Amino acid sequence: MMVPVALLLLGALTAVVAPRLLARADWPDREPVVALWVWQCVVAAVLLCCALSMTLSAAAAWQAVRGPVFASAPRTVVDAYALGTAGPWAAPTAVLLACGGLWSLAMLVREVVRARARRRGRRTELLVRAPLLPGEEPTGGRLVVLEGDRPDAWWLPGTAPRLVVTTAALRRLKGRQLDALLAHEQGHAQARHDWLLHCSAALAGGFPQVPVFAAFRDEMHRLVELAADDMASRRFGRLTTALALVELNEERGVFGPGPMPQAHVPQRVHRLLTAPDRLPALHRLRLTATAALVPALPVLVALVPGLRALG
Repeated sequence: MMVPVALLLLGALTAVVAPRLLARADWPDREPVVALWVWQCVVAAVLLCCALSMTLSAAAAWQAVRGPVFASAPRTVVDAYALGTAGPWAAPTAVLLACGGLWSLAMLVREVVRARARRRGRRTELLVRAPLLPGEEPTGGRLVVLEGDRPDAWWLPGTAPRLVVTTAALRRLKGRQLDALLAHEQGHAQARHDWLLHCSAALAGGFPQVPVFAAFRDEMHRLVELAADDMASRRFGRLTTALALVELNEERGVFGPGPMPQAHVPQRVHRLLTAPDRLPALHRLRLTATAALVPALPVLVALVPGLRALG
């Protein structure tokens, strides 16, 4: 019964090799949307390897699991997996991987709960800073303008999503620059980037010693901003979007020599101004299709004994 071991080795190999290949490639900054898809496929493949290895290990260790898993399979397929020859490692492996899966789910639930708490806090702050006037009825509008001396804008997701802009941002950004800023935030909302950030943060927080999950979280934070920048620049131009970023962040000191939390902003501005060429459509399609095959590989490895028995 070597399939669970092969799946774990495949998952480890994917977790080690794929991030290094992506780090060496020069195309993710040119095609952040494709890079987001590739990263999701890589992480899905790693998780799928663990899930399939857990299932087959549990089937080898316990008849109660083997029955439902192979209920409709012919006898020759069941024999091909040699479940009865599994050693004493099958049960501990299944339990360990199951605990890892439950821990991942718990971390995701924790991240979602924390995100909702932060969202409620920000909505409460909005009610305090922008209260309804006497006799005013809530209109459900998506745009909220706040009094503030610091230029800022952010998208507040939820059942009633809202785009919040400060008056300082309205004073600094004029015309198409303001439109580019709004398009950037709308790009986050339309692509549901908040869920990507939640999932990546949950995996990185639950398994801080696993480098692929930490890299996944860091790249999600970077790539979603690049993708939103591209969405805004396609509508209002790269120069306009770059100027909007500069005007919005100039007073925060992000363009100085010292390290800042928004240190990625200068790189984003430089990327917009240098205008990197997009990959050809056929190349993008090839990358997308290749990435989609990565999660399919663990499934193929798990089915190899059964397919060989049938064919």
